[in-house]
Amino acid sequence: MIVGAGFAGYRAARTLARLTRNRADITLLNPTDYFLYLPLLPQVAAGVLEARRVTVSLPGTLRGVRLVLGEADGVDLDERTVHYSDPEGGAGSLRYDRLVLAVGSVNKLLPVPGVAEHAHGFRGLPEALYLRDHVTRQVELAAAEDDPGRRAARCTFVVVGAGYTGTEVAAHLQMLTDRLVRRRPLPGGLRPRWLLLDVAPRVLPEMDERLSRTADRVLRARGVDVRMGTSVKEATRDGVLLTDGEFVASRTLVWCVGVRPDPLVEAVGQPLERGRLIVDPQLQLPGRADVFACGDAAAVPDLERPGSFTPMTAQHAWRQGRVAGENVAGSLGLGRRRRPYRHRDLGFAVDLGGARAAANPLGVPLSGPAAGVVTRGYHLAALPGNRIRVAADWVLDAVLPRQGVQLGLVRSWSVPLDTASPELARVPGGPDRPSARTGGEPMTRESAPGTDPGRRTAAEPGKTEPAAEPGDNGPATEPGDNGPAAEPRDNGPAAEPGKNQPGGEAAKRQPGGEPARSQPGGEPARNQPGEGPLRDQPGGESPRSRSGGESAGAGPGRPAPGPVKRTDPPAPAGPDGTTDPAAPAPGDPAGATGPADRPNASD
Repeated sequence: MIVGAGFAGYRAARTLARLTRNRADITLLNPTDYFLYLPLLPQVAAGVLEARRVTVSLPGTLRGVRLVLGEADGVDLDERTVHYSDPEGGAGSLRYDRLVLAVGSVNKLLPVPGVAEHAHGFRGLPEALYLRDHVTRQVELAAAEDDPGRRAARCTFVVVGAGYTGTEVAAHLQMLTDRLVRRRPLPGGLRPRWLLLDVAPRVLPEMDERLSRTADRVLRARGVDVRMGTSVKEATRDGVLLTDGEFVASRTLVWCVGVRPDPLVEAVGQPLERGRLIVDPQLQLPGRADVFACGDAAAVPDLERPGSFTPMTAQHAWRQGRVAGENVAGSLGLGRRRRPYRHRDLGFAVDLGGARAAANPLGVPLSGPAAGVVTRGYHLAALPGNRIRVAADWVLDAVLPRQGVQLGLVRSWSVPLDTASPELARVPGGPDRPSARTGGEPMTRESAPGTDPGRRTAAEPGKTEPAAEPGDNGPATEPGDNGPAAEPRDNGPAAEPGKNQPGGEAAKRQPGGEPARSQPGGEPARNQPGEGPLRDQPGGESPRSRSGGESAGAGPGRPAPGPVKRTDPPAPAGPDGTTDPAAPAPGDPAGATGPADRPNASD
């Protein structure tokens, strides 16, 4: 059994299937039916690539591997059992002879007030789709805004973390907003303003200094306000307070300070190193010959630098997945002898949008168009599929104007920063999704009142561990995100996840606390502090009820809409004493649709 289909899990499954050739039953447990190629996610957010281009079908590319859709929420090493929850809230368990834990990582949070409520991460496809819509919406709303201050706030975008991910996000989305404004100029000649913050002394701090200077020069030439030695002290709905005392009015805060191991690894009950499972050079858990771990979930000894562990990057995860697959096959007597994990850096590449990039293939520093060609060539070679479609999208983007439209597929409350499942968007009426736990306490399979059994839950939200500085993570040697493992931390008071079952309890962190009621149109109104619930108008269009200008809806931690409650009086009785279903209820306009005819919001 392989848990997780990221870089490490996908490569382990593919290698194991090739070596065993149907002589072993291979099961892959993953919340989605695709492998996500994370390095190209900024291009999805910028509209360069369509979302499906960076996803690779698991059933279509892993022949001989059984896919089980579900999210692991507990591992019993003694019973050799993995417990999981399926996408519809059901619980199940799977037994194994050999286990490969490759559950990956989630957003890293720091104890900064307001960040969990007002920032969004960049770890999954839903977050990229939401960010693209949100940025486009802010520019469009700014064009119709009469107040100069609010117009400037909507066109100010703050990215925290100048590592691999944050640098690429700022570079690509700055180009997107510039294109939108060129097509439809803003009043007064206003231009979008982008800020890139990090406490590190330079952009891409753990990469080669020459490439760091290249990235910094490209960003500043495009107008990005790069501020090193600066981070966020507090986030609010109206902007961010910086550590240097300046308040920046903004409606957009993108959190790219790095990642931390998936909270599941804490539930395994084995020794950890900064949240990662300690394994031997053969990727095996000490004392557990049947359990292997790789990728961001594992602290793998770096044999090239004794005494240290390999960083959390896609390059290491991809290579460790292959070694894990080979060693599992070797332990079953179906492949080559087991071997330790060793690596040699091949270099790294950072896509800065357009034809610009910074690359270091085999130690040769490149910049400008030459680096752009190398970077895109590497991505095409590394993609397990969709190469022709990706190349076609690049060509079309170079010769055709980019479409600046909102799809409206993902809402803000669907992609909270504090989540253990960044690859999944919350849906109305769906099963509860816990927040990403930030303490060091073990996870339990005990269900809180009103939650589904088997869900990952925090035993005691509120414990903290030292937090790392905001900065993204380590050299993205081959395009990968991640960086040194971050220690889990608490997200502040009331870290309990919001309920999203129909009729569920209001989120603990919500001002006002009480969920809004759904009205005709099926989209719930968003409660504001000190206000009653806003009512949607017939026809389904909801009012703008938050500073970001989004349609009204549940927010991060708010309950998802439940069934519509019937509150109208019964229809009047007819002459024969029976109820006339065609007669309008008192107080309703003639011909209005009654609640019984309205679609359930959860449908």
